[in-house]
Amino acid sequence: MDIAISKNGIPIRLTSERWQHITTGHPEIADYYYEILETIETPDIIYEGNNDAKIAIKNFQETFRKFVVVVYKETSAKDGFIITAHFSDSEQKFKKKKILWKRQS
Repeated sequence: MDIAISKNGIPIRLTSERWQHITTGHPEIADYYYEILETIETPDIIYEGNNDAKIAIKNFQETFRKFVVVVYKETSAKDGFIITAHFSDSEQKFKKKKILWKRQS
């Protein structure tokens, strides 16, 4: 299990069970474990997800021409966990969601 610290300062766990879930459903992201953690720690933008989840997105266009999308939940001030992660070719499908945080240019 690894932990990334969210923009709210909350430790977000990536458990082996969640990693197995992610790589089973999205095998194309299996080689990008550390990019998933990096997306939590240094996202470009965070959107409001369903059921109090957050959606962190980081643009890796220069590295491998994709956006990494990580859905996670902060369950308390001291704990949270990653729900799922996947690649996206575009950030457009999230544009209708509420922005919770955005990196300043």
